[in-house]
This record gives sequence, structure tokens and C-alpha cells, in this order.
Amino acid sequence: MKFLQNIFDATRPAVTDGKFKALMPMHNALETMMFVPDHNTDNGSHVRDAIDLKRTMVTVIFALMPALLFGLFNAGYQHYKALGLLVDGDLISQFLTLDNALFGAWRLVPMILVTYAAGLGVEMVFAFKNKHAVAEGFLVSGILIPLIMPLDMPLWMIAVSTIFAVLIAKEVFGGTGMNILNIALTARAFAFFAYPSVMSGDKAWVNTTTEAGQSVVDGYSGATALGEMAATGSSSYSAWDAFIGIIPGSIGETSVVMILLGAVLLIVTRIASWKIMLSAVMGALLMGWIFNGLASYMISPEQQVYMAMPFYEHLLYGGFAFGIVFMATDPVSSAHTERGKWIFGFLVGMLSIIIRVFNPAYPEGVMLAILFMNVMAPLIDHYVVAANISRRQKRSTVKAS
Repeated sequence: MKFLQNIFDATRPAVTDGKFKALMPMHNALETMMFVPDHNTDNGSHVRDAIDLKRTMVTVIFALMPALLFGLFNAGYQHYKALGLLVDGDLISQFLTLDNALFGAWRLVPMILVTYAAGLGVEMVFAFKNKHAVAEGFLVSGILIPLIMPLDMPLWMIAVSTIFAVLIAKEVFGGTGMNILNIALTARAFAFFAYPSVMSGDKAWVNTTTEAGQSVVDGYSGATALGEMAATGSSSYSAWDAFIGIIPGSIGETSVVMILLGAVLLIVTRIASWKIMLSAVMGALLMGWIFNGLASYMISPEQQVYMAMPFYEHLLYGGFAFGIVFMATDPVSSAHTERGKWIFGFLVGMLSIIIRVFNPAYPEGVMLAILFMNVMAPLIDHYVVAANISRRQKRSTVKAS
């Protein structure tokens, strides 16, 4: 890598003070993507720390790797299962079969490349316009967006959704660190409302086409477990299947056990708040338990299905685990105060189950729950701070008297 560093060192004067000064944001973005930034403070008070934005983003990407790698396998596993081409053997032997992972990679890698090209393209435009460096904030969003989209989603739709999310949810608010909405979930929400036929239905989550592009299993249902429950009143997938991850769904959200491995890394490194994760689980369990008691009073069969589902199984199906671990804990768009994190997470968990139960046409409630609470997070922090100020004022008044 020394020769690359030499290239950056040799070209830096031209983009710093030379005739190519306008290209400084691009030069800086590429250099900091490949090497540790060498920026130093030279005046004023400052805090020295081993962590910076780049290391934070890279840690999150490492935490995503278990879910991503298993998702690649599951994408191929579901594909060959739909075509009836699975090689005999148990799940472990299937996991060791490279064909499954290679198929998943063949579908996912173009999605990642398109996402980065579209998202970083928008950030480059704003960096040139405002004459500042490109921040590393999109490093994680560029991975998250493909992981929560359908495997067969057209690449141009992913590009449009990404551009909308970066432009509307991030850059208009001031760029990295200023957004009030989670970027990846904003992209998914845009795709859901703009292209509903691609984002839902019984053929969105499992590829059933041959290498020649012809579908040979038109009658095969590739609905997620939640979608199957909404359509038929039951699911062919067990809670164990959902925990392991051998169910249809977007690449990142299927395996709860792999998501938990990522959660452990984020908690140990203190990148994500365990308070938000735990409180979200508590909120979901409480709401699910309440609905279990009310299931017999519901008239709608669809609502009865989700209400009667054992309350703990709500944690396993859909994108709940992935959303809570990697998106609700977004340090920018979530609550910042310690008490606010408990409130924020608890309400995200409760709303996720409420939306899932009362809107069976769209049972994946975690996306809307997180986005709604992103908007409410500043208000939560405001009242938490106001309550602390009021409590201290009363305490000082008592002491003075």
C-alpha cells in the first residue's frame, strides 16, 4: 500500500494550493477511506482519544459482518430451495457449500456498489459546493441500505432511494452528524411508498429465476414469515428457523443469532447503547404480552394472528432485531440523554408491535417505529433536560431555605 500513499502524497499539493484545488474533497475522501487520517490540531484545547468517526464506522461494519455473511448463504439457500436444487445434507453442510454464498454475493455486491456510487455521489456534490471534506458517515449507510432491501430489487430503484435518503434526510439538515432521520431506513421507507409492488408481496424476498433469467417456479411463495401469517393465518417457519435465519427476508435481517453477535461487539466497544437495545426489547415484550391477553377479543382474523403470537416470538420475526441493534442505536438520530435512551428504546419496541398488529397489510413495524421516534428524540431529550434542571432548582431552593 506504500505506492498508493506515495501517489496521494505527490498529488496533495495540486489539490491543496494548485490548479486542481476544487478536487480536494474527492482527494481527501479517497485518502481517508484507504488510510488513517493524519489531521492534527495545532491550537486551542482538545481531547485526545483513540476513537474517531472512521474507527466508529469501521467497527459497525465489522459488527454487520456476521449477519451479512449468513445473509449471503441464506439468499442462495432460499434460491436453490425454491428451484428444488438443494444438495442433500444438513444445514452445516449447506452452509459450507460455496454455491449458496456465491449466489448471494452475486446479487448483493452490485447493490452495494450502486448504493455507494449514488450516496457518495450526492455527498461529493455537496462537498464541492460547500468546499469541505467528505465525511465518513455514509460508510455504514452504504452497507445498511442493501442489507434491508429485497434481493431482486432493480438497481436503479436502489440508486433513486439512496439519493433521496442522502439528499432529503441528511444533506438538507447539514450533512453528517446533523440528520434527524436514520439514512438507511429513510431509503427503505421511500422505496416502500414509491415502489410498493417491489417491496412487498410473496415474490419479493426469494429469487426464483434461473441463470437465464426465466422463472420456473411461478407458484412458489417467497413471502417473509410475517407476510405469510398475514396472508394465510399461519407460518411454515418455526421460531427456531427465525432465530437461526433460514427464512425469506432481506439479507441482513433474517438471522437473529448473527445479529446478536454484532450487538455484542457494538456493546463491548461502546459504539451502540445497550440501554436502547434492552429498553426496546422490554417495550416489545410488554406490548406483545398485553396483546396476548387481548387476542380473544379481536374480530379481525389478521389481528388475531399477530395478537395470539407468543409475545417473545415478536423479537425473532421480521426486521425487529436488525432494526433495534443497528438503526435504533444510531447515535445521531436517537436520543442522547441517558434517561432519554431508555424512553426512546422502550417506545420504539412498543410501537413496532402496535404497528405490526394493527396494520397487518404491513406487519414490518420496526421501520416506521424507528423513523417516528427519530423525529421525537429531540423532544424526549428536551423534556429530560428540563426535568433535570427543574429537579436541581428545587433541590437548591430547599438547601437555601
